Amino acid sequence: MVASQVLSIREPLAPQLPEYSALETCLTQRAVPVSLRSHANFTQLSKPFNLRLQYEPAAIALAETPQHVSDAILCAAAADVKVQAKSGGHSYGSFSLGGKNGSLVISLEAMQDVRVDNATGIAKVGGGVRLGNLALAIYEQGKRALPHGTCPGVGVGGHFTHGGFGYQSRIWGLAMDSIVGLDVALANGSSVHASSTSHPALFYVLRGAADSFGIVTTFHLQTFPAPSTVVEFRLYISDILALPTVATDAILHVQNFARNASVVDRRMTFSVYTTADSVSINGLFFGSLEEFNGKIAPELFRGMAAPRGNESRLHEVDWITALTWVAGSALPVPRTGYQEHDTFVAKSLVVPESRPLSSSALHAYFSYILHEGRQLASPWFSIISLYGGPDSQIRAQPASAYPHRSALWVVQNYARTATGQPPLTDDLLAFVAGLSDALAGAGAGAGYDAYLNYVDPDLTAAEAHRLYYGPALYDTPICHLSWRWAGME
Repeated sequence: MVASQVLSIREPLAPQLPEYSALETCLTQRAVPVSLRSHANFTQLSKPFNLRLQYEPAAIALAETPQHVSDAILCAAAADVKVQAKSGGHSYGSFSLGGKNGSLVISLEAMQDVRVDNATGIAKVGGGVRLGNLALAIYEQGKRALPHGTCPGVGVGGHFTHGGFGYQSRIWGLAMDSIVGLDVALANGSSVHASSTSHPALFYVLRGAADSFGIVTTFHLQTFPAPSTVVEFRLYISDILALPTVATDAILHVQNFARNASVVDRRMTFSVYTTADSVSINGLFFGSLEEFNGKIAPELFRGMAAPRGNESRLHEVDWITALTWVAGSALPVPRTGYQEHDTFVAKSLVVPESRPLSSSALHAYFSYILHEGRQLASPWFSIISLYGGPDSQIRAQPASAYPHRSALWVVQNYARTATGQPPLTDDLLAFVAGLSDALAGAGAGAGYDAYLNYVDPDLTAAEAHRLYYGPALYDTPICHLSWRWAGME
């Protein structure tokens, strides 16, 4: 469970995998529920979210208790097999299956409990809970809410421990910032509760790099009172893709708007969503529709044509309606047997406040979209999400192993096959790489980092370390202290 293992480069399925009799015997002796390669449910349980990257585990431990997790870790160590926790299994690089063949996957799917203490607002959340079910449970138990991403099927494990951006993050922080305690199984088989006062060094690294140090079985999360209403909006910018210069000028204006403290505060959050034929501004405003129309919208669209009314959406709605709308689907998802899959490639960029998007970068980006994106037969999108700007609460959080507090934007570029099924063709790989390079200028050399929750399996380990965390984090004494706590030094 070290960082270089977590970020291993993908490998093809081997024609014949070795036997793991010692591992299987140990799991049986310790009474750990398990799915083996000979079992009928193994194929379904080992199917990745991203069908582009398929790996075969040595076995899948179906943990029902924290003790099962600890026992499975000890069995893997004794058999010299890599351990990989699986919460929701949404890893873009299939690292929830180990990122290579022959790992012991510890599935947390059975750990589905969500309990809110209404006296403190703290929710105890099992490591296998998915975001849609979490949002509904805390709302139903006490009208509470949390910052988190939009996809209902994503599990809390990787999402909360690698950052966890959502449309609530500028007002409440990242998903990770709601963590006040973690029950975690360590590499030596022990289990501890980590918080700011109990094992604080471990608590520091678990918030940003948990899968390098342990497996979180229970999250203790400080919830927020859910707003009674919010404003949801999807506003299509008219005629923006006519010319690269037109699109560039429009998004430069949007960037200036996003940094204008006289208009924008923590209550405003949005993303610029681009496809081959449209650009829209999508988000939530934690205020009234009257304030949005009177103050926000006029400045946002100053100097631009009015949004396309027949496609745009602007409503004041209740909290659950807003979450359902940004999700694009119903919030509840199956607790077992979840079967959402895609075949895709994705890359990310972290644009710092100190180096916002330039006119030349945006011109190159939109030129690439007009010349290459419109020729691509398969679906794709690019999302430029506002992280920073005035009053962003992403910056105003305690120290952790998450390095991107000073980001202005985080960009996700994503292309998928038309059917969602393999194979992923070379033109999609090339398009996403080209789109990212166009916006970054010199790519990694431009000084842009990357976001771990959009993990890119095509990076080398050295590139991943640098782009997701940076060399300064690896050199801090607190990380070495945490390695000792986790039984890794």
